[in-house]
Amino acid sequence: MSGIKKIILALVTLFIAIQFIQPARNNNNGQVLSTDISKTFPVPDRILDILINSCYDCHSNNTRYPWYSYIQPGGWWMASHIKNAKADLNFSDFGSYSSRKQQNKLRSIGKSIADETMPIKAYMIIHTDAKLSHDQSVLVLDWIKKTRDSLSLKN
Repeated sequence: MSGIKKIILALVTLFIAIQFIQPARNNNNGQVLSTDISKTFPVPDRILDILINSCYDCHSNNTRYPWYSYIQPGGWWMASHIKNAKADLNFSDFGSYSSRKQQNKLRSIGKSIADETMPIKAYMIIHTDAKLSHDQSVLVLDWIKKTRDSLSLKN
């Protein structure tokens, strides 16, 4: 067996072997926690649908996993991305944030929507329906402003 064939065989064997090392799944089985943003603030259904469709896969405890997430090393990359995204903002835990942190997160969400840095481009390559239309952006930004204003009144 030639050296190139041995290398290819070793790489194929390694690729097959790593398929058995699956990352933990970020899935609460659809359970909505009492700390979810939708339980903390009045979130109109249309806004919640936008958040779930465009944000929740990375920024909540309920990720919808596509088929390619089960193929390594892609699944590991996705798990790392979700972990980092949730560390920055987790809609499932939003109610446990302090009022100040909630205001800051809402401000950041608004900025990310306004400058179109969220959802990220890599996510929208496959999830084309996650891209916010102009009307969706306006709706969410208006809701964020009203929610931030209501938080300001409480303080």
